[in-house]
Order: sequence, then structure tokens, then C-alpha cells
Amino acid sequence: MVYPAGMELKQRAGEAAVEFVQSGMTVGLGTGSTAKFFIQGLASAIRSGKLQGIRGVPTSVASERLAREAGVPIASFSDINEIHVTVDGADEIAPDLTLIKGLGGALMREKLVAQCSQKLVIIADESKLVSALGTRCPLPVEVTAFGHELTEKFLRGLGCEPVLRRHVDGATFLTDNGNYIFDCKFAGIPDPKALESTLALRAGVVESGLFIGLASIAIVAMKDSIKTLTVPA
Repeated sequence: MVYPAGMELKQRAGEAAVEFVQSGMTVGLGTGSTAKFFIQGLASAIRSGKLQGIRGVPTSVASERLAREAGVPIASFSDINEIHVTVDGADEIAPDLTLIKGLGGALMREKLVAQCSQKLVIIADESKLVSALGTRCPLPVEVTAFGHELTEKFLRGLGCEPVLRRHVDGATFLTDNGNYIFDCKFAGIPDPKALESTLALRAGVVESGLFIGLASIAIVAMKDSIKTLTVPA
């Protein structure tokens, strides 16, 4: 299948990440359009016999469905002791590999799986690279439905414009956990760690899309090459 240029870059990044998987590993399966290509590439390696004894831990209902259909064996947290590597996409990647994630709506499960992994490999196309977080896309913040009106006021007080995520038909978007998401547009996030701490202390905030100190490698598909980024020394 021939994909449009942007999707072709995502495919290259997703398939390149399969090289980080070895037989016998438990693998965190990310969510989103780029992670989809990784899951398909992983399934292909399993079918060919290149990889054996793989178990996948999905970060969303959608990724679990895709993995099962493709033939990737699924494991639950009760079945495993550790996740060797997680491969997932990102919406923004800063030079120090801090991230914004969650435009796909799976940020809480993505972060939980990432925190339980020995290694988090991020896959993306070059459009996701930014000089500072918050300059390209809004920050998704997952919140409880109860009291979300007050949470919206709290978020606005942090200097952003929060917008309750909705479907095209106007219905409120629900995460796989039954929560709401506010997409919070900042002019920029100069101190992501401080903002993450502030959000974590607020009752009603379930999780934010700030991923700090989690990614160790980013595989970025450029127009003419694949670039591998690591955390600066």
C-alpha cells in the first residue's frame, strides 16, 4: 500500500522500532497512527518467525483490538513481572526528550505502561520535533467528569485556554477510563516539570500528557533519513 508522504514517514519510524524488540520480550504497545505501524511491523516479525515468545501490553482498547487482529499475543498486568520495552508515538518532542502525548486520548494508560517499562522508545515523524513544549499542540489533561466545570476554571488559572474535547457530532469525548479530556492551549510551557507537579496535586485531574524523564530514545523519520535521538548527557 502506498501512503501519503506524512503517513509514509510514520510507517518508516514505526517499522524501524521493531529492531528494539527481541524474542521473549514483553512489549508495551502504544496508541495512535504511528504506533499502529509498529504493531503491524511487530506482528509481521512474529508471523515470519523472526520474533518468538512476544507478549504485548496495549495502552488502549484500540491498540488491543489492532494487536489481536494482527496476531500479537496479549498479556495483562496480572500475567507479567515487567515490560522490557514500550514503543509509542508522541505529539511533541523537545530536545531533552520531554514529551507531550495524548491527542489520541490514551495518555493515562500510555503513561502507566511507560512507567512500568525498562525502556520507552518514541516513534514519530519530523513534524513532532519542537524547540519547547506547548508550542505546537495543546496539552491534553484527563479529568473526572465529576466537577469538571471547576477543573476547567483551575486549568484556565494556570494560563491556558482549556477546551473540552468533543466528537464531531458534539458529544463529549470519553477516554477508555470513562473520563473527560481538556485540551489546554498554552503559549508555551517553560517549566514542564513544575506544571506536571501542579496538575498532579489537583483533585479531579487524573493525568496530564506531560511525559518527563520517561523516554530514552526517539526514532524520528525525516524526509531522507531516520534520525535516532537520545537524552542529552
